[in-house]
Amino acid sequence: MVAEAGAIEVENLVRRFGTIEALAGISLTVRGGEFFSLLGPSGCGKTTLLRILGGLDRPDAGVVRIGGVDMRPIPAHRRPVNTVFQSYALFPHLNVRDNVAFGLRMKKIAKREVIRRVGHVMELVDIVTLADRRPAQLSGGQQQRVALARAIVNEPQVLLLDEPLGALDLQLRKQLQVELLTLQRRLGITFVYVTHDQEEALAMSDRIAVMRRGQIEQVGASAALYERPRTRFVSQFLGACSLLAATVQRRGPSEAMVATPVGELRVDFGSQPSAATRRDTFTLAIRPEKVLLVDADDTQGENRVRVRVDQLIYSGAATHYVLCAGVQELLSCTMNTTVAAHRFKIGQDVVAYLPAAALLVLDD
Repeated sequence: MVAEAGAIEVENLVRRFGTIEALAGISLTVRGGEFFSLLGPSGCGKTTLLRILGGLDRPDAGVVRIGGVDMRPIPAHRRPVNTVFQSYALFPHLNVRDNVAFGLRMKKIAKREVIRRVGHVMELVDIVTLADRRPAQLSGGQQQRVALARAIVNEPQVLLLDEPLGALDLQLRKQLQVELLTLQRRLGITFVYVTHDQEEALAMSDRIAVMRRGQIEQVGASAALYERPRTRFVSQFLGACSLLAATVQRRGPSEAMVATPVGELRVDFGSQPSAATRRDTFTLAIRPEKVLLVDADDTQGENRVRVRVDQLIYSGAATHYVLCAGVQELLSCTMNTTVAAHRFKIGQDVVAYLPAAALLVLDD
């Protein structure tokens, strides 16, 4: 069976720096043509993994294959990959056109072909009008486009991106997220994208690997990771989350009544319960937008908890609430769909509804 072009296979990869194990035997597969993100806090090993994929660092153990080919004996300049760094690493003495053409000229590609490919890729990322400028004459967003063009012009099977939008302001970063995703879909190149920005990873990725301390905590599609995190770390790193300790009181085939710090709650395990649901004690997680606030006298029905509004943060599109239920803190988020959407005030007593299907049983 021939491996899919651009597909990446990593098996039991280990990288140590003295006594520090930056990668602790990780394995994963990136499908050809997908936008795959490595997400995690600083020091989790995501950039180390990216450097090993690109041949800029060597593992202490393990195998990397790209398109089915073992990359261990292949140096960086011969691998079917290109890397875009956060610093962009443009040559300051060359204009935009020559920066983009540099890699092709090093490969001694015919002049006519260089002109054709450089012209095509500059049109693709909308930098034709910048052709004669030097990097110092460009904005951050323009430099980012030039760095992308310089990488794409080499027609790699895989494009490695190390936080390429990290130095940009918020509005430009969001604009370029859309442009980058559109470009990836158009080119069909496999993108491996390193970021510590959870929203960025969710918005752009086909799949995400959440990393922690040199290991992969969970891999999955963006929606699946957000809606069904398996661990406390993933639930809290990939967006805000409230955690509740739970002890099973009564159990059914696909649900349980549990005792928690906010009182007894019903938990719906769903159609495919995890092994953790069979334990007598476990941790529950619930996303803020799933916690619904109602008036203090609306106590009829299950999973309703009396709370006090301790804090609120108005962020334009939504209002975020910090709620107190005895010793337990809960988070709630309400979209401001009307002028009077954030009708609850600090110090007010209200009722929080925690839907049974929104209470997630974690593995740890």
